[in-house]
Amino acid sequence: MAGRIEDYALIGDMQTAALICRDGSADWLCLPRFDSHAVFAGLLGTEEHGFWRLGPTHGKDAPPPPASRRRYRGDSLVLESEWDTPRGTVRVIDFMPPRGEDPPQLVRIVEGVSGRVPMRSTLRMRFSYGAVVPWVHKVDDRTVAVAGPDSVWLDTAAATYGKNLTTYSDFTVAPGDRMAFTITWQPSHKQPPPVPHPEEALTATEEYWRDWVAQCTYHGPYREAVVRSLITLKALTYEPTGGIVAAPTTSLPEDLGGSRNWDYRFTWLRDAAITLSSLLRTGYHEEARAWREWLLRAVAGDPENLQIMYSITGERELSEAELSWLPGYENSQPVRIGNGAAGQLQLDVYGEVTEALHLAHMTGLARNDHANVLQLKLIRYLENHWDEPDEGIWEVRGPRRHFTHSKVMAWVAVDRTVKLIESGEVDGPLERWRDLRDEIHRDVCEKGYDKERNTFTQSYGSKELDASLLLIPQMGFLPPDDKRVIGTIEAIQRELSTLDGFILRYPTAGDEAGVDGLEGDEGAFLAVSFWLADDLAMIGRVEEARKLFEKLLALRNDVGLLAEEWDPRRMRQVGNFPQAFSHVPLIDTALRLTASGAYSTYGG
Repeated sequence: MAGRIEDYALIGDMQTAALICRDGSADWLCLPRFDSHAVFAGLLGTEEHGFWRLGPTHGKDAPPPPASRRRYRGDSLVLESEWDTPRGTVRVIDFMPPRGEDPPQLVRIVEGVSGRVPMRSTLRMRFSYGAVVPWVHKVDDRTVAVAGPDSVWLDTAAATYGKNLTTYSDFTVAPGDRMAFTITWQPSHKQPPPVPHPEEALTATEEYWRDWVAQCTYHGPYREAVVRSLITLKALTYEPTGGIVAAPTTSLPEDLGGSRNWDYRFTWLRDAAITLSSLLRTGYHEEARAWREWLLRAVAGDPENLQIMYSITGERELSEAELSWLPGYENSQPVRIGNGAAGQLQLDVYGEVTEALHLAHMTGLARNDHANVLQLKLIRYLENHWDEPDEGIWEVRGPRRHFTHSKVMAWVAVDRTVKLIESGEVDGPLERWRDLRDEIHRDVCEKGYDKERNTFTQSYGSKELDASLLLIPQMGFLPPDDKRVIGTIEAIQRELSTLDGFILRYPTAGDEAGVDGLEGDEGAFLAVSFWLADDLAMIGRVEEARKLFEKLLALRNDVGLLAEEWDPRRMRQVGNFPQAFSHVPLIDTALRLTASGAYSTYGG
């Protein structure tokens, strides 16, 4: 049985990632890249769907207990888990070496700390998301699992044996002993991958992360949380192209036992654009440049048909399918791969992309004329389509509406392009687009604002609220001290807050299909809860903002990671994990509070 979502830690090589549970079980790993089929899919099913557990022997065939403690080694993505047992203490070091052109590897090094501790490695490889049992055999001193186009090679000095279609190894470690295990993926038609050198790989991996973190320009009181979030965002970046996945997982539920289960292993323009913003403001210009290049390739030749998401290499076709043989995380069905929302119209994306390009220009990223041309083409399209209904930021699967946030972000797109023209960087119809900017602004203020309640609403003519409206002051649509902004913030606090003070995206209809066209509920959405903290700081309620931010920090798991949502009833993280859309606003809010000086009690 899979652990709680917050029981997992992330390791990765900037091309794919694994989730390691507290009990030492790797329950999720797609090879060779984020969106490939999983070789360990136990997270979404049972142990029969693939896992790799490594930990102290605990009774006859019983799995080990949760680690006594675990941590990342400094500012890195190298995970250490330690068990205190009646026979001594043992440490397991898990990591994936940044690989460049090399094949992907998952390395696990067992280190004896005290006493003599019996250990067991239990490796059950199942290809195609647990549907295919591979042919496992020996080649010289190596173990290889083969199925169709895939092969996975196990290298270790420990003796191994097969039983019940599983590869085992039993051994004992004393103080100073180190026993390494490595699995390496390779296309099955190629020659065997080189024999790995785990200790050298460990040294190189730690050096890589040390050098990368040294570029961070943030040195405020929330540095630990900010750096961990930055490392997580880097781990979610597909290094060969610069594309950024929203999360490395699929179908971790927003509603435990429900059907709100989606595949997040793709590059959402919205998520990637806001990630670029955080990277730029913390010193990571190279990652921002790589994303801009990815964007230009993905959209090349057809900016009028901008998709909301693409694959990590820029493919457009992301057909959605269901994996019927997987029971789902805690029986949350269906398990989906691909994402049907790729074909939706979401007008706010034009604003997020344009804002990211604007910020890149403002922070000194080298000029790119192709990016400027793209921006102008996007606005020419938006000029003729901004007043259409769409599916909105939350990708509703109900009828299209005139979502207020979508119109606000259309205004952002035009506003930033007007500023680009005013700067002299490009030529464009300045007066016409100034008039368009004013027209959109009037439209939002007339049709998206409820005068009686003094709040903007989710869509034109509706009474419902939506937490995306918290971005109105952050995007500069209205100043923070505008009474309509303050009224909206206070209305969202009243009507969309959970009992513990976090924020829902919008009202859900429970057992009935609501505005999003889905049954069931969802938890507090962590990104919008950070947005509320930002808004509170902007309107002068700085101490309240700080308290909310630090409550949000307390929701992180023991190694500093956040999923998409927080279930206030079960007091658990829910949704895909770890989630870029949670870690980006954490960084942004930390920067804002640091600038305001609102951190007097943090860290004691």
